[in-house]
Amino acid sequence: MISESSVLTLPLGANKTAADYFSHSIPKADEMENAIMAVEDRIMAIWAQIPANGRLLTVDEEIHHIALLAGVADQRVISLSLDAMERTFDRLAAVMLGRPAAREGIPEDASFAARLLILREFMHHLAFAEITIVSPDSLK
Repeated sequence: MISESSVLTLPLGANKTAADYFSHSIPKADEMENAIMAVEDRIMAIWAQIPANGRLLTVDEEIHHIALLAGVADQRVISLSLDAMERTFDRLAAVMLGRPAAREGIPEDASFAARLLILREFMHHLAFAEITIVSPDSLK
């Protein structure tokens, strides 16, 4: 059983970030840069609230989808490393530069891009080496 010790909520989300910063289904480089700056500001505002040696855990299906796109095997509890997430973000960046999304297996969806961006910035700036993704019934 996995227990919940603390939950932090960021004042942003994938849909809001996509709506606020992306004018295209695959964001342009300048749109992504603006979104990165805004997301970084919000993440750094909660930095002091992150417990030392904390674990990053989610039941979010969209993060689960990102893990699958990163090549993680589908199970009830999976772990997405920072490196694997970064490689997935690099694939999004390649699509932003013109590589066909289908070739990279990246959804042409601004909310997906925003979600991946938020996850990347959160893991990177708060020094999480991995995120554990759990099916909701595993928490019972």
